[in-house]
Amino acid sequence: MWPQSVDWKTLTFGVEIEFIGGQPEQLELLPGWIMSLEERQLDETGLESGSELKPPPLLWEDRAQIRTMLERLQAQGASVNWSCGLHVHIGLEPWGQGIVPRLLDAALQCQEAIEELLGTSPHRRLFCPPVTAEMKERYAAAPEEDSVRNFGRPQSHRCGINTAAWFDIQTVEIRYANGSLNYEEILATVELCLRFVAAVGEGSTLSSDFKELAVQLSVPIAGYPPPLPPPRWFEERTWLEDSLTPVLTSMAADLVQHGEIHHILPVPEGLLLAVEDRDGHLSKFVIQPPAAEWKVVRQITE
Repeated sequence: MWPQSVDWKTLTFGVEIEFIGGQPEQLELLPGWIMSLEERQLDETGLESGSELKPPPLLWEDRAQIRTMLERLQAQGASVNWSCGLHVHIGLEPWGQGIVPRLLDAALQCQEAIEELLGTSPHRRLFCPPVTAEMKERYAAAPEEDSVRNFGRPQSHRCGINTAAWFDIQTVEIRYANGSLNYEEILATVELCLRFVAAVGEGSTLSSDFKELAVQLSVPIAGYPPPLPPPRWFEERTWLEDSLTPVLTSMAADLVQHGEIHHILPVPEGLLLAVEDRDGHLSKFVIQPPAAEWKVVRQITE
């Protein structure tokens, strides 16, 4: 039911903690916690590293579990760098699907203010594109997951305020925060997200100015995970991907039905083209630049 006033401390939440290093396969997990070993980040050399740690649905009173798991991670030598993010899921059970269009309205009004409050690193904006007016219109016509999906490169199919998560696990996911293993920074981020959703749920009109928004939500304007600049080689790789993506988009769609480019990497034989389908499955191809047309050398199976 919407609107409905709900104490933000009674909302369930989850937090996806990305990290590098450590020994994720050997980490002792609290009951219900999950280590997503397929979710690797990049270390300073560009190699896959670390993982993504996820709790079960928590209440604010359960937050000490986060401290325990952070201590265990850090004892293994885990850390964060520019490749890591922090994603917060907030349960929408008190309101149900009826809050989704209100979240879209709130995103259109104040998503840039939330991004500014959380200090999103510029290179991470690929992973949290904005909600658009077109999405709101699509959802009004067809209230389904595809209506709130950002089409394009699949790293960016989840918006910074990701209402598509409702159709999967009945949450909204807020993706703007930079990576952190600092307990206080993570709690500050979680509290901001909890208070934001509670404010939307009670029908509040929120400001597009980040300082005014902080006052409305009773949260500080500092103390969140700081931005970490990427190395030069990563910037250059991003520029290469950006320049090649328009050229290879149609080829990706031909190779994989409804396929979208996930990433492009230089390899000794040419380029590795990774294509993601609608179900999130990656297919990888090694291709060569054309004299007249692009040539697929081989498909990589794992």
